[in-house]
Amino acid sequence: MHDAILEPMLAPELHDERVRPLLRREYDALVDQGYLVDERIELLRGMLVEMSPQGPAHASITEWLHAHFIRGLPPDAFRVRSHSPYAATDDSEPEPDVLVAPRVEGDWQHPTKALLLIEVALESLAKDRKVKLGIYAEAGVPEYWIIDVEGQRVEVYTQPVGLEYEKVEMFDRNATLRPIALPTIDVPLTDLPWDAPTHSTKQRR
Repeated sequence: MHDAILEPMLAPELHDERVRPLLRREYDALVDQGYLVDERIELLRGMLVEMSPQGPAHASITEWLHAHFIRGLPPDAFRVRSHSPYAATDDSEPEPDVLVAPRVEGDWQHPTKALLLIEVALESLAKDRKVKLGIYAEAGVPEYWIIDVEGQRVEVYTQPVGLEYEKVEMFDRNATLRPIALPTIDVPLTDLPWDAPTHSTKQRR
């Protein structure tokens, strides 16, 4: 039953039935009550979706970006989070690889507003382009980056309208990016650890 919730395609007999989506407040209540604690899942469009495992390249690029924004932005004005919930819409609470949000004094809830979201994509590329892009656009996130690890490029989406972004730009690994809402910080893509192995070389016991 649990697998059927995470992977609806495992339950073809339900295709003709109406499936009630899980609301974000219900999902948060389950987490608060101690459920789903050991699950690597996120809420996307009312569905519990498993997150892809992280290889060394994914983890290293995420770590570099997180540290770069932490160093470059004043902590009293910005929150920089990694692999943490973003309260996007009533039916979605994704966990982007990197999130930059304005800091509101005394507010330690999951951010409801983001200035920049970044997903580092390997196996998750299709999901990041189709599902998450629509969620972030609907939430009004002004800038969304997809780091294409294998293609060694960055897709930059700006100007959200409805469920889409009107402007899409592609940058190779030699470019330097400047987030529109964070004009004081540069991100030289050449410094990212692009050449880290995509999968662990350690043998499992």
